[in-house]
Amino acid sequence: MVLVLIPMALVMSKTISEVIADVAWQDTQQQAVLVAAAVRANVPHVIKPSVPGVELVQVVSPGGQVLAASPGASSEPMAKLMPPPDGSMENGQTCANPEPGCLRMTALRVDGPDSPVVYAARRTTTLTSTTFVNSIVAAQAAVLTAAVGWLAWVVTGRILRPMEAVRSQLATITLNHLSDRIAEPEGDDEIAKLIHTLNQTLLRLERATYEQRRFVADASHELRTPLAGLRVKLEEAQIHPQGRDMDGLLIETLGDVERLQAIMGDLLMLAGLGSSASSVREKVDLADLTRAELGRRADRIPVRASLADGVTVEGASSQLARVLTNLLDNAQRHARQRVEVEVSRDGTQAIMAVCDDGPGIPEADRERVFERFTRLDTARSREHGGTGLGLAIASDIVRSHSGTIAVLDSAHGGACFVVRLPLAP
Repeated sequence: MVLVLIPMALVMSKTISEVIADVAWQDTQQQAVLVAAAVRANVPHVIKPSVPGVELVQVVSPGGQVLAASPGASSEPMAKLMPPPDGSMENGQTCANPEPGCLRMTALRVDGPDSPVVYAARRTTTLTSTTFVNSIVAAQAAVLTAAVGWLAWVVTGRILRPMEAVRSQLATITLNHLSDRIAEPEGDDEIAKLIHTLNQTLLRLERATYEQRRFVADASHELRTPLAGLRVKLEEAQIHPQGRDMDGLLIETLGDVERLQAIMGDLLMLAGLGSSASSVREKVDLADLTRAELGRRADRIPVRASLADGVTVEGASSQLARVLTNLLDNAQRHARQRVEVEVSRDGTQAIMAVCDDGPGIPEADRERVFERFTRLDTARSREHGGTGLGLAIASDIVRSHSGTIAVLDSAHGGACFVVRLPLAP
């Protein structure tokens, strides 16, 4: 506001001063013309001004003698202001004489270069002085600047006051108090929207922290079980070395190590997905990927495949192969006599379905099966070697490829996992 008001004040002061000066000089010019005409007719010794406000008039010879003057004008020339020889007027302002004070005047030659000069002047009052005008404009600019500054201070304070409250409340929210929320004000202004967004962010952070703690606890529990089994078997072999079948012990411990290795591999896979590690994306034909995966497997139940060629998606082939592997492993663990895999298209989506004729999944548990370390039949899953992370990994990979995965009822009474991915352009 200072940068705006000060230039405006300067322009205003200059404009008002020029207007006042122009009005004053118009009067003195008019009076000078009238007196010059009278002098050309007859030079009076006493001149009576006829223009209101112009009280001081002198007729001065080229030698500097006062030939005629109005009442109140001194016997000495009021100024040394000389008009040009061409007969034009000369305007000026002087404060050289203490009496009559500051004057605005016009000088005009009566007739020719060597003719007398007429001086018509008016006193400069306080109201018509440029100093007074400048003082008034400066005071006005100072008052406006102070008023605008105060108003900006008040408005800014009102705006920032709730922000300070938000800051102080946020400062009290720590990792152990993520359930706390910031009080949301009424209304729908920007501050209310900001506080609502902050609360939503805190909610997501609380959920993410809860999931992380739960994941760490579940991972610790899952790792503790095979480690405890290994310790018991090794301690038993150490205490009774002669009464223990070493070949059987090695087979059992290798099984526990394989389980640990599987869990660690799945955990690393999830960590890589969670950190959004970049993978090379390419066009993948799901039918070719499925044939290659089935050719590498040796399952207890032969897989029946129904594959439509040309169903191509854009993604990381290794990750999509991991989805198919995990779904097939899950189906093989629970199927009785039948496992099927189908690749097809539905409009702009590619569909990959893996179905079995096992016990199926209750509708109430069809969302929970994609959570980490979820087992609907814990004893049976561990007996068959499941880590509880396969479906969670498949779900994360599918979501990272902008797809969806769901559990439906199989036509043969079991579960059918359906993956939908956008077709490659």
